[in-house]
Amino acid sequence: MAWSCSLKSLLTVFVFTIFAVGSVESYQCTISSCASESCSPATSFCTATKGCFNQIQKFDTPSTLTDLVLKQKGCYPDTCSALTFSATLGDQRRFIYENKCCTTDKCNLEDITPSSSSEPNGVECTACYNEKEKSCSSVTTLKCTGNEKKCIEVTGLDAQTSSLRLYGKGCATENACNLNMKVLNDVQIQASCIPEVSISPVPTSTVPTSTVSNNGNPALKSISSAPIILLLLKALL
Repeated sequence: MAWSCSLKSLLTVFVFTIFAVGSVESYQCTISSCASESCSPATSFCTATKGCFNQIQKFDTPSTLTDLVLKQKGCYPDTCSALTFSATLGDQRRFIYENKCCTTDKCNLEDITPSSSSEPNGVECTACYNEKEKSCSSVTTLKCTGNEKKCIEVTGLDAQTSSLRLYGKGCATENACNLNMKVLNDVQIQASCIPEVSISPVPTSTVPTSTVSNNGNPALKSISSAPIILLLLKALL
């Protein structure tokens, strides 16, 4: 009897274990990768048990011919780390990075539209940009906007050869400080925050004021001197 009960207990544990393993939640994620503002509709999907990711990277330049954009979607193999940051450097260079995570069917189907603001936030930073050497011969002052409230210095190296790809200074979001990661597939960036540009307070002009008796009222001054004038007139008469 005891042996029969033991077998039943083992069978129950086995069934519940199989059920638990077989009931691991899974869902479909969109798979796509393109280097264009307008990507073709996704037609491929993968099955995920951890999470889907949806990512966009944009490097805006003064000319649309040199702009770069990279959009990627797929199943995340381990864990998904959401991250959004941006930086505006000298010479009208701006980089935006956004990676989103989600855990429902085809939740990464829609493209990400990064948000931005042109509203000044009161922070001013040294700004420059160079793709030939790790220095800037021409430095300007940049008024930061939106959430970019930190001043930053960035070095970008080729991920394969470690040769310099870019160097710059400018404004950035706070979470861009101390970044060390690969972007745009082959650029290893290292970023650190630097002090803001110190702005000297504008001196206020002072207007000299003369001390006037009788609370500075000319009418009162005239009235107080009237008796003296009358006495002088009487003496003359």
